[in-house]
Amino acid sequence: MKDWDLYILNFTNYLRIERGLSRQTIISYKYDLEKLTKYLKLHNIGDSPIVIAAIVLKEFVYSISSEVNPRTQSRILSGLKSFFSYLIFEDLRADNPMDLIEAPKLQQSLPDTLSVEEIDRLIAAIDLGSNEGERNRAMLEVLYSCGLRVTELVTLRISDLFFDEGFIRVSGKGSKQRYVPIAQSAQKFINHYKDEVRVHQNVVKGYEDILFLNRRGRQLTRAMIFTIIKRLAVEVDLNKNISPHTFRHSFATHLLSNGADLRAIQLMLGHESITTTEIYVHLDKRFLNEVLQKFHPRQEIKKGTDF
Repeated sequence: MKDWDLYILNFTNYLRIERGLSRQTIISYKYDLEKLTKYLKLHNIGDSPIVIAAIVLKEFVYSISSEVNPRTQSRILSGLKSFFSYLIFEDLRADNPMDLIEAPKLQQSLPDTLSVEEIDRLIAAIDLGSNEGERNRAMLEVLYSCGLRVTELVTLRISDLFFDEGFIRVSGKGSKQRYVPIAQSAQKFINHYKDEVRVHQNVVKGYEDILFLNRRGRQLTRAMIFTIIKRLAVEVDLNKNISPHTFRHSFATHLLSNGADLRAIQLMLGHESITTTEIYVHLDKRFLNEVLQKFHPRQEIKKGTDF
């Protein structure tokens, strides 16, 4: 399988250098390709990526269909298609054997959304008697105020704060940066944490500019943010499966339901395509009806009109 190892290495380098994809995305692509190579080795199939036929790949897809859920299967197929598209780009293949292999139909599922009252309950449950409590309050305020991904939150830097202009600089997927407006309340809690708590910590070298630190003066992990939120949900007896992403989804949903433009929400969330935003933000019938009543020119019927 040496041929596969070399092509996979070159592919991941291409994703990192030329496509600028995140480390986690590249790891996922590599993992899925290695799943295919293990299948080929198990069945003594020695075809290289240059000559492997669609029928072999179809059999691989069939073999994993009982092992993984449809969403994971769809991700694997997408990764394989990208790999063979790369080989075409490099003039190593003339065709993409994945073109005729259909991905499974996915049932769209939407994460739970928190109401404003539920968000207030979660934040009110934070123990502000500890240094970690002041930090946690500031973090949750930022999650909800700016709609950040959890990775964007833990990598937020002091040098990314532009409070005089009312913005923060966010490093999103693929190292792409965007500027997101931040509420005055969130600014206040960040400043309090930064000036009253963080200033007294012993910061490990290399983390001087990271805004939110753990007790040891290092950057917080993604897992720790999940744990903090799950514990708060238990404390307030919130019977919802929530995560940091729930705050992001709630941010977008509340903006939309209060009349914000979908394009503006797209820019704040950092979505490349507005299609992603349309799927991500669930449009309820009540909101759609309000939009129709307010903006369609035929909705206002003149009094005295006979039919």
